Amino acid sequence: MRDIVLTLIIVSLLPLIFRRPHIGIMMWVWISVMNPHRLTYGFAFSFPWAMLIGGITLFSLVMTKQPKSLPMTPIVKTVIAFALWMCVTTAAAFLPEQSLEMLEKVMKILLMTLVTIMLVRTKDQLHMLLYVMCGSLAFYGVKGGLFTIRSGGGERVWGPPDSFIYGNNEVALAFVTIIPLMYYILRRQTNVWLRWGVLIAMLLCGLSALGSYSRGALIGIAAMVIVLWLRSPRKLKSGLVMAIAIPFAINFMPAKWTERMDTITTYKEDASAMGRVNAWVMAFNVAKDDPLTGGGYITWTPAIFAMYAPDPTDVHVAHSIYFQVMGEHGFVGLALYLLLAFLTWRRAAWIRRTCKQREDLAWAAELASMIQVSLIGFGVGGAFLSLAYFDIPYYVMAMVVILGRIVEETIAKDAPVVKRAGAPLTPLRNPVPNYH
Repeated sequence: MRDIVLTLIIVSLLPLIFRRPHIGIMMWVWISVMNPHRLTYGFAFSFPWAMLIGGITLFSLVMTKQPKSLPMTPIVKTVIAFALWMCVTTAAAFLPEQSLEMLEKVMKILLMTLVTIMLVRTKDQLHMLLYVMCGSLAFYGVKGGLFTIRSGGGERVWGPPDSFIYGNNEVALAFVTIIPLMYYILRRQTNVWLRWGVLIAMLLCGLSALGSYSRGALIGIAAMVIVLWLRSPRKLKSGLVMAIAIPFAINFMPAKWTERMDTITTYKEDASAMGRVNAWVMAFNVAKDDPLTGGGYITWTPAIFAMYAPDPTDVHVAHSIYFQVMGEHGFVGLALYLLLAFLTWRRAAWIRRTCKQREDLAWAAELASMIQVSLIGFGVGGAFLSLAYFDIPYYVMAMVVILGRIVEETIAKDAPVVKRAGAPLTPLRNPVPNYH
């Protein structure tokens, strides 16, 4: 039954993509982030929905007469450079044939990120993208939060199977990343019932992150909560909510959860934590051996650990977005990855400064602020998890590019005009500083 319902929903929406190509982006994000087909049990489970939706979206992109230019900002240029560099590192990989499969997945994410920037052009479309992205993950956050309450925190929360966020650590970091964006949605709601609904969903996502037993996510939550409170326009009210909700959630969790979190301060006595350190040293050794290209994808194998790890018998994945990129794409790849994060942060900061004093663009300043909080949560929590190619941060980056374009276009429309002798009124050129 689920297979039939999902198929009918997707098939009924496909024709809309031809008239409104941005609908294809929304469907792509929904399928790639939520993975609704993984909740079915029949033919829909393994059907290539993403390929179908992506193909139709790309066709509509080519055929549409709507504006579809790709702004060649530093962020976009860095994304393209990072993609090209990953092609180089794959060709030079320890296991090039196996790495090629992973390269294809990452290239699809980056391609659709650029297509998102091209097709999502208005405030309403940007909000739609935000709602689809947050809603797709909040579904699992609410479900996981209720599961944590029902089990008394005694069982771990997991993500959708066969996805980037199937692991308990990965899905927890995904929740951490969207909570600030959900706070923006909460702030923009005028209906009291919708506000309560979003607030409850946020709290359940936070509880679900705790219920994952992820120590990295807990550190990410701590960093995100601090910055979220500092950015909140109502510090007293938000502080009271946090002061009540956080201790209650932590005290709700059982003793075994507390014991696991306590190992953060005694990591040298924890085998799992030391395994991560072993993987980090291995990644550094690989990059040091080949600073340009690293080891390529699929570096985390017993054979490669035997050559580069301090303890060759303790094989782990990177458990860090930074060491993951360093080990797989060398110091050059890591530099591009960090540059992408820096440029995204800087662009969001420019949007905040530019829009802070404009009532008509206050929403843009607030969204940029919450995007920065989201980046902090992902950047801190990601230091302990292998999620360098997770979709959400790239869509968040795309949102910053789109938001910056909307802000510039809005300001340009309101730019002052000058009158030349014998000529009609014309707007000043370059009224908006270029902070791409």
